[in-house]
Amino acid sequence: MSEAPNAAQVAYWNESAGPVWAQSQAALDRQLAPLGRAGMAVLAPGPGERILDVGCGAGETTLELKAAVGPGGAATGVDISRPLLKISRRRAEGLSGVEFVEADAQTHPFEPGAFDAVFSRFGVMFFADPQAAFGNIRRAMRPGGRLAFVCWRPPTENPVMTLPMVAALPLLPQPPQPPEPGAPGPFAFADPERPRSILEAAGFQDIAIAPHDEKVGGGDVEATTELAMKIGPLGAQIREHPHLAAAVREAVRHALAPHAGPDGVKLGAAIWIVTARAPG
Repeated sequence: MSEAPNAAQVAYWNESAGPVWAQSQAALDRQLAPLGRAGMAVLAPGPGERILDVGCGAGETTLELKAAVGPGGAATGVDISRPLLKISRRRAEGLSGVEFVEADAQTHPFEPGAFDAVFSRFGVMFFADPQAAFGNIRRAMRPGGRLAFVCWRPPTENPVMTLPMVAALPLLPQPPQPPEPGAPGPFAFADPERPRSILEAAGFQDIAIAPHDEKVGGGDVEATTELAMKIGPLGAQIREHPHLAAAVREAVRHALAPHAGPDGVKLGAAIWIVTARAPG
């Protein structure tokens, strides 16, 4: 029996990353919210629209989209992570016009033409076959429907993603292996020509890719250090080598301290805001 197209990601976001992200949901939302809102502003959801939120995670973006489309509109969040969707559904209790679907957007049989617009905050870089995924998403959009998503630019431009690991590297047995170019992961769309070519092949039109830079964060040094120790490649290293946790924590705390201010620790984030239209 053949394995589902995104089986590795489903396992990762349910058994490994998902539970950790669920525990840190509030801190992660605080960090990522400004970047998602930059993309949402470009999408400009309007009253009465039906919006699909791909990779909705713990539901913050879906709820913001629902607020933007008003009582006559609807927002549907889709994600593969059961731990995060549990939070999403809890946050949406009692609200009408909000739905969360546990499904893979690459293969889910969405109703054709069901959505006026599609949004994603860092949720579209994990598909095994991104061209097939975006083709499936396009078919779920009405003719002329709008797409907007945000994705990371290269790691070298993103201290918010890399500074803790750089601080920890001298203490680790060996650096994490870099991902294969184009492999599913946070930086899969770092080269803007890749999402452009994928969207073109999937049938989208009017593709535009714009850079956006912003300092994000907001937690104090201790909270930011603890978050860094839990998520991403550094979190995986600590889980594999727990005896290094104390030394790594001190190194990360030392690296973050100069970036603390009245609004907490803020680090540079560099993203692409990608927009396109469905034909018609």
